[in-house]
Amino acid sequence: MQLENKVMVVTGGGNGVGRELVLTLLNKGAKVAAVDLNKNGLDETYALSGKNKKLSLHTVNISEQEAVNNLVEEVTSYHGQVDGIINCAGIIQPFIDVDEIDMDQINKVMNVNFFGTLYMTKAFLPVLKKRPEAHITNVSSMGGFFPVPGQSIYGASKAAVKLMTEALYAELNETNVGVSVIIPGGIATNIMKNSEIGGKTADMNAKGVSLLLTPNRAAKLIISCIEKNKFRMFIGKDANLMNILYKFHPKLAIKLMKKMLELQ
Repeated sequence: MQLENKVMVVTGGGNGVGRELVLTLLNKGAKVAAVDLNKNGLDETYALSGKNKKLSLHTVNISEQEAVNNLVEEVTSYHGQVDGIINCAGIIQPFIDVDEIDMDQINKVMNVNFFGTLYMTKAFLPVLKKRPEAHITNVSSMGGFFPVPGQSIYGASKAAVKLMTEALYAELNETNVGVSVIIPGGIATNIMKNSEIGGKTADMNAKGVSLLLTPNRAAKLIISCIEKNKFRMFIGKDANLMNILYKFHPKLAIKLMKKMLELQ
């Protein structure tokens, strides 16, 4: 997909990878609708863009279906069309086991990560089908194909995103709408802070931050996937390594991950 003059909707556009996607798309000549629950974050993205008039800001909770449905009209009113969506917004859970996590936390993770992605896809798909060329990109996670201890619900939500996107690819394979699923490993973002998770968990993440993929690099890889119309892309050395190891020796891979977490 050629991105110049295309209108792209990016969720999670107020921070991290989402923000980098917005800025990189603008640099490629695209028009962008940045979506986020955090208005201050969106304002910062706008400032970093140089107050680019090709950028519109939309404060929306993607876990609310009606708000997402209304977003379609907001974006088309501002930009005149929509050519693609990138569902990047997501939250994680505290690093605790299934028997310890409460239902409010479970529902929040599922509502944002899976249902938010589903609502965006359902709302924008009829508009995208009318375009001569369009694209849907959904961001899953390494945790969506590989079990990470203490992140079972997050992993389940991202596994749902992965499978739904792969099925969507099959459904739209003969249409003008391309579909990509992105499977990243660790990225140096504020996802724990944005997920309202602090304390020990945030400190653990900070120790290994130098080993993680940068948001800018992740954004560039995701955009290259869209430009090449790839079905699936693993990004980050850890995601690629675990993908291979898990295929051939799943028990060893699970033990290795648990040991790595214990060493943090």
